Amino acid sequence: MSEVTAIEHLIASQRRWSPHATGQFTSLMHDLILSAKIISRNVNQAGLVDILGSTGSINVQGEQVQKLDTFANNTLVYRMQSSGAVCAVGSEEMAEPFFVPENEPHGHYVIFFDPLDGSSNIDVGVSIGTIFSIYRRPDDENYWELTPEALMRPGLEQVAAGYFLYGSSTMLVYSTGHGVNGFTLDSSIGEFLLTHPNIQIPRVGKYYSANHGYYKYWNEAAQQAVTTFSLPENRPPRSLRYVGSLVADFHRTLLKGGLFFYPEDSNHPNGKLRLMYEASPMAFLAEQAGGKATDGKMRILEKVPPSIHVRTPLIIGSADDVDQVMEFYQDSGSN
Repeated sequence: MSEVTAIEHLIASQRRWSPHATGQFTSLMHDLILSAKIISRNVNQAGLVDILGSTGSINVQGEQVQKLDTFANNTLVYRMQSSGAVCAVGSEEMAEPFFVPENEPHGHYVIFFDPLDGSSNIDVGVSIGTIFSIYRRPDDENYWELTPEALMRPGLEQVAAGYFLYGSSTMLVYSTGHGVNGFTLDSSIGEFLLTHPNIQIPRVGKYYSANHGYYKYWNEAAQQAVTTFSLPENRPPRSLRYVGSLVADFHRTLLKGGLFFYPEDSNHPNGKLRLMYEASPMAFLAEQAGGKATDGKMRILEKVPPSIHVRTPLIIGSADDVDQVMEFYQDSGSN
């Protein structure tokens, strides 16, 4: 394991790629990492303190809110608001973005996050995570003119994206547009240390991730694509690996190669995953690692969100595997 910490690695990267950096982004990442350490601690203690189970309320996505969802969201919003580096915060758990009051310290960055992805798995000890996506407010954009509509920008404009994985170990995987690097939390010193430098996703993988329970609701292209992976004619089948936590499934796909497949279906014609909180940041990472991400019709990073909680289909992973799926979509003319 390297002795290089995440912040040290970030500073070294800034010296190389952004020599005129003001330090505001580093401050933002410091507070984001601190938030993850706090969340990780509570996730690991979930069975010992009263933070397991549902709050009994429903969030803006129409989903049961878990106690740890609320804790993670409150932790992140508080840390981001007090960082002095952001001007707006969007969360999957909040109906509207939060704008830092003009009379309080604020910076040029906008951050979106899924505070606790895979929270339905909390009670059974499956890996969960925090996904984040960071944009920069243009210098010529007046702070007091910011509106929710002004935050609707394509994933191509992200300046950084990544996730924290809370599992057998706690990891940070992120990119600032110059490759993807992974860091593992060393609890003995309380630091994320570089363990996975310059991650590259294999062009073809041995695994695929898909929820076969929705098979009968998929369109023909989606059914044919998954059948090709599970029941190929001239080679061994791909192994199915599906956790139901995007962070966990994508993390395996990123490191081992393969495909994560969550298409639209007849019950969710626009897909189920959130574009700004889940699909765009993961697509940013995938492309930075040499992979691809599409909705079956267009590149995920080129999609302009019409609303802050818009959903999308997602086909992401090894470049050749994504291309193979896209052949079925193009042949069928399916969207």
